[in-house]
Amino acid sequence: MFVLELTYTAPLERIDAVLPEHVAWLDAHYASGTFLASGRKEPRDGGVILAVGEDRSVMEQLVATDPFVMAGVCEYAVTQFVMTKTAPALDAYRQRLP
Repeated sequence: MFVLELTYTAPLERIDAVLPEHVAWLDAHYASGTFLASGRKEPRDGGVILAVGEDRSVMEQLVATDPFVMAGVCEYAVTQFVMTKTAPALDAYRQRLP
């Protein structure tokens, strides 16, 4: 499991100009089952995505395809974690420690 934290590196006007492409990118990864939740941070200086995956390098390659990254308006911090305790709605994603 991954927490993908976006930090904007450009003014919101530039973020908003790329937002439709970013939302389409999110939609594609929701459809594939990779993304579970996402949203903007408050204050609005970036966002957070909860993503399913096992391989950090694959996740880093995926975030490099975000239109925000390609437009040079955000940077990502990729944090991998083992989700060993969940709410019942997330039971299917619970992991066991190695």
